[in-house]
Amino acid sequence: MAPKEGKYQNERNENLDEYFKAVGVPYLLRKMILTSRPTLEVIKQDEDNKWTIKTISLLRTAELSFTLGEEFIENMPTGLTIKNVAKIEDDSIVISSLGPNGEKTERKYEFKEDEVIFSMTHEQSGQVAKRYFKKIP
Repeated sequence: MAPKEGKYQNERNENLDEYFKAVGVPYLLRKMILTSRPTLEVIKQDEDNKWTIKTISLLRTAELSFTLGEEFIENMPTGLTIKNVAKIEDDSIVISSLGPNGEKTERKYEFKEDEVIFSMTHEQSGQVAKRYFKKIP
């Protein structure tokens, strides 16, 4: 199944606090993230492999716009700037990231029939977190 456009509501999380500790997110910001239940919006902009993924919560809206295979820059809430490259693997959008200190992370949006499983992997610590999103009308 290819990545599907649409809106998805967060239902549950796994190992989120430990992952964010490993990547250096401050305590208060971690606690705010843990209590939020964001909406994920996935948009394919045209036939030129351009995508936008929005994560919408009461705290903020984070928007990633990218073209598959091309490097793009992302400013994180912690103040870090990271370099990313996105690609499609089977039924997933995979974003590989490199931080200014050489730390590598991977974010994977795996599309199922009526859900998205969003996995985040921090290479140095081995921590993996998952957020589960159910498709909404």
